[in-house]
Amino acid sequence: MQSVGPHQGVEAEDEHVVTHYFTCRDRGYVGWRWAVTVVRAPDSDRVTVNEVVLLPGPDALLAPPWVPWTERLRAGDVGVGDIAPTPADDPRLDPAEVSVPDPRLPTDDETADALVAELWLGRPRVLSRRGRDDAAERWYAGDRGPNAPIARAARLSCGTCGFLVPLAGSLGRLFGVCANAVAPDDGRVVSFDHGCGAHSEALVVQTRPRPFGDRVPTAADEGADAPEARPEDSAAPAHASSAPTPDGEETQSPEA
Repeated sequence: MQSVGPHQGVEAEDEHVVTHYFTCRDRGYVGWRWAVTVVRAPDSDRVTVNEVVLLPGPDALLAPPWVPWTERLRAGDVGVGDIAPTPADDPRLDPAEVSVPDPRLPTDDETADALVAELWLGRPRVLSRRGRDDAAERWYAGDRGPNAPIARAARLSCGTCGFLVPLAGSLGRLFGVCANAVAPDDGRVVSFDHGCGAHSEALVVQTRPRPFGDRVPTAADEGADAPEARPEDSAAPAHASSAPTPDGEETQSPEA
């Protein structure tokens, strides 16, 4: 047999029973070894092969331990059309309990249906305390918690953002849903101390132009060559003045 390699050793199983180990050369069974068990009957010199099996050695490549499918599911495993059944005894859920209504309240069917719809009492099961705690820990430690890189770089937190829609119940003390269409977490649950650059109060600061006074900057201020002065841009001499005439025309005064 080409898959049988050198002899590795022998181990006594019982009186007149021993097992010989040989290296397995098969590439698909790295670290495995052939175990050949031989036996000899009492008062006999004839040795008989009892069994030959392939067993894993100390360094054998083995498959991981079997894990039930309910424990193998991870976020994102359920796709379109897939079904992930929830166990009847799921510790994350508790049976929904409907308390006896106040006798002073109307008992007609329409009012009862409205009350059930408003309080979400029509569900067979609701989140247990463990389910809420698991969700809170998972959300807080995830990409929409305070330790996300985008949150660390943000100046303002979601707790002060006008686009935050707080959750109802106890989870609403720490989480809300982002309602900003341009935010990266729009439509997702974020913690109050999460943050991003699309905060409602991240306003653009309106800068006011700085006045130059009577001086107009030229290209020379920026290190460029000053343009040649044009006649119309030159100022009038200090000794010349213009005076209006009775007919409304200006005349140039003679030089002194």
